[in-house]
Amino acid sequence: MQQERLIRKYANRRLYDTGASRHVTLEDLRQLIVAGEKIKVVDDKSGEDLTRSVLLQIISEQEQFGSPALGSELLEMIIRFYGRPAQALLSRYLEQAFTTMLRQQETMQSEMVKALQTPFAPLTDIARTNMELWEKMQAATRDAFMGSSPAAKAAAENDAKTQNDAKTQNDSKTQNDSKKGS
Repeated sequence: MQQERLIRKYANRRLYDTGASRHVTLEDLRQLIVAGEKIKVVDDKSGEDLTRSVLLQIISEQEQFGSPALGSELLEMIIRFYGRPAQALLSRYLEQAFTTMLRQQETMQSEMVKALQTPFAPLTDIARTNMELWEKMQAATRDAFMGSSPAAKAAAENDAKTQNDAKTQNDSKTQNDSKKGS
């Protein structure tokens, strides 16, 4: 599990990052969180955990001065849940929903990176499959017209070998072209 970065809040309301040995702002803390850091904010004198309060301050600042993510209607709905039996359920639901959304976003980003690195890989696979099916169809047609005599089979095998060699050379050229394009 990732170690929490300890932040001390002094009586003068200043925040001190004990890991970096410097004073920080709410914006600095927001940047740490966006980068994936876990923080824990404690009152310097009492040791009381103030993390939740500081996180709410960061959200409030973003909603007021940044680009809001929580519309008025959503905020009203959240307020309506307070004091009801389903309040704990809402918290778990929102955590799971955000976790799922972040995972999907990461998956989508990694798939986009793969697609941009090898854009023609799926097309190459389709072309290879089509060529294999075409060769099977040609062999079946040859067998139907020429019969399945040993001489016809030898000629078909020779044709298939020639086509396979040509396909291998074409695949090598396609891979080299893909590498040059990257």
